[in-house]
Amino acid sequence: METLSQPIKLIATAAMGLESLVKNEVIKLGYENVQTENGRIIYDADLSGIARSNLWLRTADRVKLLMGEFEAYSFEELFEQTKALPWEEWISKDGFIHVVGKSHKSKLYSVPDCQSIVKKAIVSRLQQAHNLQSRLKETGARYKVEVAILKDKVTLSLDTSGSGLHKRGYRVGQGDAPLKETLAAALVQLTNWTPDYPLVDPFTGSGTIPIEAALIGQNIAPGFNREFSAEEWDVIPSNVWEKALEEAEDLANYEQPLDITGSDISHEAVEMSKQNAMEAGLADLISWKQMQVKDFVPKSEKGYLIGNPPYGERLSDQQTVEEIYKNLGEIMASYPKWSVYIMTSYNDFESKFGKKATKKRKLFNGFIKTDYYQYFGKK
Repeated sequence: METLSQPIKLIATAAMGLESLVKNEVIKLGYENVQTENGRIIYDADLSGIARSNLWLRTADRVKLLMGEFEAYSFEELFEQTKALPWEEWISKDGFIHVVGKSHKSKLYSVPDCQSIVKKAIVSRLQQAHNLQSRLKETGARYKVEVAILKDKVTLSLDTSGSGLHKRGYRVGQGDAPLKETLAAALVQLTNWTPDYPLVDPFTGSGTIPIEAALIGQNIAPGFNREFSAEEWDVIPSNVWEKALEEAEDLANYEQPLDITGSDISHEAVEMSKQNAMEAGLADLISWKQMQVKDFVPKSEKGYLIGNPPYGERLSDQQTVEEIYKNLGEIMASYPKWSVYIMTSYNDFESKFGKKATKKRKLFNGFIKTDYYQYFGKK
């Protein structure tokens, strides 16, 4: 393998509306020259940045290595400029190269053609770099290359994550509309909850919000429990990953006491949440309860309620959902020092809950456009 030209540029991709959170996480990791674009944060890092970003970014979808950006209006330009990049610094000569692509408002609109040209260009570059006459073996580590073309500007990147970062490795079971772990972490980070206060999720589903809150509360790296595709790349020495894991172990605060409860009307959901919390190594840290929302009674004067309740998307469910919102509003009215955060696509939430939100934020839950209603508790 070649030696690397440092520093490198990384791209952390973000769901729409979460860019500012991902940016803050990147800055908190100590990286510089951080730029925010639509759906992605670009920043300078070194090799250890690949490991640390994958381990620590709670709200990003994946981490990619930026290989190059240029304009291309013909297949020939795409081929030549792709071939001009130092692929041999990253991809081993027996690497398995898989190219994915997308194109938007560009002359080069045929994605399959762009993918095959990029692959040809990379192969040609590797053959030259390694003096190979024959075809590449492609029996080694996997390298997923993305060619993304927007208004004729081509961005080429290598995916370092493998499966998306929301796959933390703790989810054994999930309900029909599971909340992505990255979004659940975002819902917690958008509040000013600290572990000294109780946190309750009365619509816990498969337990994602309480589990992500516990990871945040004890400063446990969300990627601690899983593997990433860049771990197989020869160019990154294994001690880079070992160091990053050691740092995560040192920074975790397993002694931090937590008061986190997840409840759900469904017995299956509660059982599933217990299983998932156990997989995440948090079995004793979260209390689980089978309960209807109308039976919820806060145990302390001050606390945080964070929930992703049913939205009533189907007309037949609407009445039930309105009833839930109304019950919740009535209960919380007696606890003015509690902060309440609810994500829903139901447009008339405030009137059912009985109070205007302090603040609203637009978020996407998958493809569903939702509002995050934020009610700040009295000081």
